[in-house]
Amino acid sequence: MRIIREPQVYVVGRQTINDEELERFLADHGVEQWTTDTEVAGQKLCEVAGRICYMSFAKPRPGGNAAYLGHIMEVAHGSVLEHAVWNFLFTGVSRSLTHELIRHRAGFGYSQLSQRYVDESDTDYVEPDVIADDPELHAVWQAAIEECHAAYMKLVDGLAAKLADEPDKTLRRKIARQAARSVLPNATETKIFVTANARALRHFIELRCNEHAETEIRKLAAAVCRVMQQEAPALFGDYRFRTLADGTQVVETDHRKV
Repeated sequence: MRIIREPQVYVVGRQTINDEELERFLADHGVEQWTTDTEVAGQKLCEVAGRICYMSFAKPRPGGNAAYLGHIMEVAHGSVLEHAVWNFLFTGVSRSLTHELIRHRAGFGYSQLSQRYVDESDTDYVEPDVIADDPELHAVWQAAIEECHAAYMKLVDGLAAKLADEPDKTLRRKIARQAARSVLPNATETKIFVTANARALRHFIELRCNEHAETEIRKLAAAVCRVMQQEAPALFGDYRFRTLADGTQVVETDHRKV
C-alpha cells in the first residue's frame, strides 16, 4: 500500500488531419491556396472551423494561427475550440477527486477503473496535503486507511468463501468485490481515461485551478494546464500561474470565459 500526494497526467491521444481532404474542400470552393503556421492538428482544426464560419481562407489575419485563435478567444467564439480533442489518462487521483471531475459533462468523456472487477487489495491511497504535513494528523489518517484496507481484504476473503458454490468464478469475484468496496474510503486511488475538447478543458482549468477549488483537483487542473500549454500553446498559452500560500498554484487569464 502506497500513499500518493501528486496526480499524474498522461496524454495518450491527439488528433491528426486529413490534409488531402482539406485541400480538396478548398479547391472545390475556389480557394487557390491557404496555409497556416501551426503543426498542432487541434489548433489547425480550430482555425479551419473558425474560417468556415466566414469563408475567410483567402484573407488570413496577420500573425498566423496564434493571432487567429487569440482573436477567437478575445471575442469569446468558444464553439470553435470544441473541435480540438485530446485523450488523457489521470492516475494518482482519489475517488473523492473523480466524484468532482465527472461533474464536468459537456465536452468530456470518461472511462474509470471498476472496483467491481478490479481487486483493490493492493490499491494505493491519496493523502491530502493538509493532513500529510501534520505528523499527528497523518498518523490518525493512516490508521483509519489501514483499518479500512484490512476490512476490505477480510470481506473479500469471507465473501469468496461464502460464495464458494457459485460455479462462475468471474461472477463470484464480482459479487465479493462489489460488496466489499463499500468500506473503501474516498482516498482510494483510481485511474480514469478522459477525453475532452479544448473549450471544455479551458472551462475545467478555470474552475478547478482556482483558489476556491478543492486542493487535490486544483493540483490536477494545474498539471493539465501545463501539459496543454506544451500541447497547444495557441489555445492555452494565455494562462499565467500564481502560487498560493499553501504552495499550490492557480491560473489567471485576460480572457473571459470562452
